[in-house]
Order: sequence, then structure tokens, then C-alpha cells
Amino acid sequence: MIRDFSLADLITLSNGFAGTGSILATLQYMDTRDRRILWLAFALPLVAMVLDFLDGRVARWRHRSSPLGRELDSLADLISFGVAPAVLGFSVGLRGAWDALVLVYFVSCGLSRLARYNVTAADLADESGKVRYFEGTPIPTSVILVAVLAILAWLGRIDGELPFGHVRFLGGSFHPLVLMYAISGSAMISKTLRIPKP
Repeated sequence: MIRDFSLADLITLSNGFAGTGSILATLQYMDTRDRRILWLAFALPLVAMVLDFLDGRVARWRHRSSPLGRELDSLADLISFGVAPAVLGFSVGLRGAWDALVLVYFVSCGLSRLARYNVTAADLADESGKVRYFEGTPIPTSVILVAVLAILAWLGRIDGELPFGHVRFLGGSFHPLVLMYAISGSAMISKTLRIPKP
């Protein structure tokens, strides 16, 4: 099967590898508390974003866009820009019951957003077949969340030192910082936000 992949598909696979690597590095950090591993986990979604940018450019350059490539792109994006940022948030201290619910909501929004794009892309395309705009924010914008967490780690404001502290609510813990995930997820599934596609 790999032999049948185009160059763009291999770049997309590398995006998924980077996202998976971030998740595994995050889990290793939770086990060892080695900050060097955490920095690797922060860096890999940025690598994935570069690869996500490149795969589309290469597909257009080589005129090799395919339904397989589009599905592969969505699955890789879900790992790198949905699951990986959520796992990073959990690892740096967003571990309350209500935090977990918000993180699951965020990943679900990313999943829904990618599925919606796949089924509506043809309707949103112009005469040349190019999609003119995104409905809702693209899932790679979640690297902003990763950048915020990286800054907090650099400042030593993770785990018990997260900004805004935490509150107890109905038997569970809630960190207000997790609301940035709720906002990001909600923006992804918005039908009123229209972002021009470059």
C-alpha cells in the first residue's frame, strides 16, 4: 500500500507521525517529569503544521490530489491538532473531571469539523475546484493552544501553578484555563465564522 502513496501522501503520513510522537512524548513526560521530553512534545505539533502546509502544496504542484489523500489528511490532522493538544493540556495540569470533559469536547469538535469539511468541500469549491473559505476555524489553529502551554511551561506556570487556579464544582475540579479549549473547539464547528482559504 505504501508504494501506491504519492509524495504528498507520505508528507501527510509524516504529519500523523509527528502528532503521534507528541502524544507519546507527553506520556513519557508524565512518567519521568523530564522537561526536555515536554519540549519535544510541544515542538512536534509545530512540525506537523509545517507538514500539513506542505502536503497540499505538493499535491497541487504534482497534480496528484486524491480522495485517499484527503481522508489521510483529516486523520493525520485529528491526531496532530486534536488529540495531541488535548493530551498536552492534560499533562500540564488540566486533569480535573470537568477539565477532561472540556478536552473531550475539544477533540470531538475537531473530529466534527474535519468530517464536515470532507462532505462540504465540493459545495464550497469554485469553478476551478478550489475551496474558497473554511467554515469555522481550521483545526491546525490549535497550535495556538500548544504555544500558550509552552509559554506557561517556560514561565513555570504548569501543574499546581496554572493561571486562574482551579475550583471545585459538583464533586469535580475545574481549571478556568481549560476554557481556551472550549473556545477553540466551538470556533472550529461554527457555521458563521468564514475564514478565507489561502
